[in-house]
Amino acid sequence: MRIGISTSVIQRGQTGVAQYLFALLRALAAQGGNHRFTLYVLREDLPLFDFAKGVMELVPVAERFRPPVRNILWHQASLPGLARRHQLEVLHVPSYRRLLWPRPCPLVATIHDLAPFRVPEKYDWKRMFYGKIIARRLARRQDQIIAISENTERDMVNFFALPRESITVVYNGIEHERFFPGSREEAKAAMAQRYGLNQPFFLYVARLEHPGKNHVRLVSAFEEFKAATNSDWQLALGGSDWHGAETIHVAIKASPFAGDIRCLGFVPDCDLPDLYRAADAFVYPSLYEGFGLPPLEAMACGCPVISSARGSLGEVLGEAAALVEPDDIHTIAKQLFILATDGAVRNRLRAAGLAQAARFDWNRTAAETLRVYDRAVTGRKNEGGKSKINAAKCC
Repeated sequence: MRIGISTSVIQRGQTGVAQYLFALLRALAAQGGNHRFTLYVLREDLPLFDFAKGVMELVPVAERFRPPVRNILWHQASLPGLARRHQLEVLHVPSYRRLLWPRPCPLVATIHDLAPFRVPEKYDWKRMFYGKIIARRLARRQDQIIAISENTERDMVNFFALPRESITVVYNGIEHERFFPGSREEAKAAMAQRYGLNQPFFLYVARLEHPGKNHVRLVSAFEEFKAATNSDWQLALGGSDWHGAETIHVAIKASPFAGDIRCLGFVPDCDLPDLYRAADAFVYPSLYEGFGLPPLEAMACGCPVISSARGSLGEVLGEAAALVEPDDIHTIAKQLFILATDGAVRNRLRAAGLAQAARFDWNRTAAETLRVYDRAVTGRKNEGGKSKINAAKCC
């Protein structure tokens, strides 16, 4: 099968969609068989896809199409022609923000979440309008849609009015060859040297986005924890600045414990496993997630997790995390205190987390994704056959 995949929504590799796409492509490359993959990649992003060279065809896309509006127009006006020229049998767009209206071949989309419907002011008004109005119509033009959780599937049925038969739930995976317990001592030494994390620390890995990722309440909970314990624990925030990041930085600067709050910036892939291993607890108080890869990755590295249960997080993490209500600062602070002071709780969550993370694997995700491609192709053929039958009846 000739499979095309659009990659221009990865934001230079610094988003959750990017991590989804990189991991999925690695797994697809390993089990692709007779399939041929064509990746459409913004020119400056090409080095990020070195792992696919020689296995997948990389088609450069001019940098002038990187800005969001131009990129949307490129998907609608240029990508359909490329799909025909490359004789694609199926085209996969891994984000609802770039779904195609033209149907040059069977179309598959991945929808990670419908957060604009769930989190007020998550984005600026233009992105909120696009997510709520435009994407809703575009989603109906797709042959098959992958939802990365049952929660996201329910949201698509409720908010996009999509038929369930067009949706397949395919959970994200964990790259277990990267994320595993390893040596905590070596990881702590490396992270202390690289990021100055010399004390026990809570870790949160998510782009600095306000209000969606809930950093400001986490900072307040950390202040409450520090004031109550007078401990030397630190809070490390890994992630690049995003919408509303200035609000987060203001809250940190105003904190009486600002010296113990470290903004690490975007954490390179090579550092992420050791950062999870070095952390004494991972905290994920997000207001809404379509899946939630970071807490699962932390679990796979043996790090105990505190998490919100919003969106799909309760579904994905189960009973392996200490779940909190993300709007309740005192509840978050209480869990910080428990994990900082109770080694037995940390050990219980560590063991439960390892077992939970073992349930998710990108090889399984890739195999199920290939089956979705097959269904999209078969469905379009059947659609064409019905059109010919109807035409014959008319004649």
